[in-house]
Amino acid sequence: MNEKERAVLELIRANPYLSQQEMADALRISRPSLANIISGLIKQGKIQGRAYILPEEKEIICIGGANIDRKFHLNEQTQLGTSNPASMSVSVGGVARNIGENLGRLDHHVRLLTVAGNDSDWDVIVRESSSFMDVSDVGQLIGKSTGSYSAVLDPTGELVIALANMEIYDYLTPVYLEEKSRIISNASMIIIDLNCPKESVDYIKNLANQKGNPLVIIPVSSPKMNRMPTDLKGVTWFICNRDEAETYTGLIIDNEEDWKQAVQKLLAFGAENVVVTSGSKGIMAATAGGEAIRFPAVQNVHVEDVTGAGDAFVSGLLHGHLIGEPFEENIRMGLLNAAKTLECSSTVRPELTRDLLKKELEELQ
Repeated sequence: MNEKERAVLELIRANPYLSQQEMADALRISRPSLANIISGLIKQGKIQGRAYILPEEKEIICIGGANIDRKFHLNEQTQLGTSNPASMSVSVGGVARNIGENLGRLDHHVRLLTVAGNDSDWDVIVRESSSFMDVSDVGQLIGKSTGSYSAVLDPTGELVIALANMEIYDYLTPVYLEEKSRIISNASMIIIDLNCPKESVDYIKNLANQKGNPLVIIPVSSPKMNRMPTDLKGVTWFICNRDEAETYTGLIIDNEEDWKQAVQKLLAFGAENVVVTSGSKGIMAATAGGEAIRFPAVQNVHVEDVTGAGDAFVSGLLHGHLIGEPFEENIRMGLLNAAKTLECSSTVRPELTRDLLKKELEELQ
């Protein structure tokens, strides 16, 4: 056992009725980090699971992708059929994981549900994520590789080729999710991305509708829109970009009026709130029974890296919703968090806190 594991056991021996939050506060670590330590102790047989397990605050459940992203930056122009000198950067990604980290940094209790390999890539993801979300229920599959995305960029930053190894998510099945149904049913919000197979998206939608959980569906790309449910009844927030909206609605969005019609059609499919994003052009959003409103993107943003900005938008918006802010304020929180993420090189901006986002919003107004 390591030092932290011994400290947890000492706390439990002293008072087996402590909650996880109380133990985390005593050890000055995050609650997700503590949950991961306890999970390890259970696997070692050091804890059998008794009095310390008390009802916790309802969690946000993020279901979907958790990847390793690798970028190879070529020193010179590409030469096929030979070795190309390059530098490499590695970061953690995945839509569900990125949203989870943002919300964890905003002081929400988050649990990630996904599948991964029993490999070093997953170890990296755990190291970078476990302070912000509970990863103890992730399914690790022997002999499979954790999801990864590898991009080769030329000296100007243009993409030469990208390789996506995402077949692990074929195992993110209703069978796996059904094993976690008790956790999912108790969620304050369920967020699912379309890395999941269609049958898993349908399963989660049906479960959320049965239990009355708020549900958020986040597409990943236009090709994966075939994993969408046939309707959006019971979906609290549906957030997509223009290409994804065109694919799902069958409408072509050439102008602002088309944009509004796409939002209204998505509402007609049954969603309570709909947002269709369009990069620097801002977003079009509406709530059921209301008119579609265009919100401009934050101006004068110095773009350092676009990676993660969309996930930051979703997270800021949902943070506003979870703390009870009005619809338009939710949108502004999302736009601001996206803009600040564009200005940094990290997928999730490391300085993000609840107090900072509130202060930034006040300064913007």
